[in-house]
Amino acid sequence: MTNVVEQIQQAAKDQGDTAMASAQSLATSIQTIASAHADYAKKAMQDGSEFISKLTSLKEPTKVVELQSEYVKNAYETFVAEAKKISELYTDFFKQTAKPLEALIAKKKAA
Repeated sequence: MTNVVEQIQQAAKDQGDTAMASAQSLATSIQTIASAHADYAKKAMQDGSEFISKLTSLKEPTKVVELQSEYVKNAYETFVAEAKKISELYTDFFKQTAKPLEALIAKKKAA
């Protein structure tokens, strides 16, 4: 009977430790993802602001078109690069969050 109680206590402890590890990983990952979103938003706003100030100083229509084309191209390339980076952060987030649970499941299967 004592052995069963010890097994239940150990299982509860393992599950609690797993939940804490998963929560800690979750918090760190969310903070990293939020920072990446904030950094991209800040850069996009700065680039947009620079574009507007350059645009207002131009007088020739051909220069306006050239500047706009350059801005759109750069904005698109930046967006694609940042989207890839952020999607990789989300992938890592899900992998890290699931890792403690995978270890717990493997331990249960082995027992």
